[in-house]
Order: sequence, then C-alpha cells, then structure tokens
Amino acid sequence: MPELKRLHAGHAPAVLAFELANRTYFAASISDRGDDFFDRFTDRYNASLAEQEAGICAFYVLVAEDGSVLGRFNLYDLEDGTARLGYRVAERVAGRGVATTTVEELCRLAAARHGLRTLRAATSHDNVASQKVLTRAGFVPAGPATPADLGGQSGTWYQRDLQS
Repeated sequence: MPELKRLHAGHAPAVLAFELANRTYFAASISDRGDDFFDRFTDRYNASLAEQEAGICAFYVLVAEDGSVLGRFNLYDLEDGTARLGYRVAERVAGRGVATTTVEELCRLAAARHGLRTLRAATSHDNVASQKVLTRAGFVPAGPATPADLGGQSGTWYQRDLQS
C-alpha cells in the first residue's frame, strides 16, 4: 500500500526517477520544468529541503511498496494558517483516485501537523483532471488564476477550509 511520507534527502534518487519518467506526461497538462530543472536537480532538491527545515514549505512523496515515487504533494508558503497546494502523480497511477485520496490525506496532515486552516490550489482551464481532483477533495472555485500563477496559462484558484 502506498504511503505518504515527508520528503527527506534519501528520497532524491526516486524523486528524480519519477520526474524523468513522467516528464512528457506532465508537460501535456502543465508547463514543462525545462532541462535546467534536471541539470540542477541536486541543488534545487537541497534548497527544497532547506525551505522545509525553515518551515516555509512542507514537501511529501507518495511512495510505493517498492520504494518508487508515485506522486509529489507539496504545501508552499505556509503563513498565517494558509498554504498553496501543488501535486503531481505518475502516469501509471493516474485516473485511479490516487491523487484525490492523497490530497484528502494531505489536507488532514496540513491541519493536524502544520496548523493550517486554509489550502489554495491553482489549475489551468485545460487541466480537467486536476479540477476533478480538487473538487472531489472538497475544494471550491475561489477566483481566476493568471498566467503568472500558472506558468503562462489561465485558470482558476480553488480553496478548501480545513476547519470542521
């Protein structure tokens, strides 16, 4: 059974393998990270760990029983009880409810472990799969997302109140 784990240094090889294996798949629905992301992966990964250690962000990976990464689920800009949510799942598990189930789990962790009250996530108008994940996980549309928010695409911000 896959397990959602907080990102740590030992996950680096599996995260890189996940990103490389799914690069084309991801680029079909979101902006490609570009060659520089892969060329400077170690530096960027270490910077992410430093941000996590500083409490600015919280990064999670969904790890399969074999140690491979099935998805990344991230909380960015933790401040004043609010954070932005970002996520991506491997093509091999897409469409099976993995993203929705894991976003729901991360919402519980965001409240319990990080003291967050509100999560926001932006998705492009073309990314119907992500819109469905957010809606099924209890998010509601909260206004337009600009091309600056979404790497050159327009879309919608979604929001979820984590308090019962």
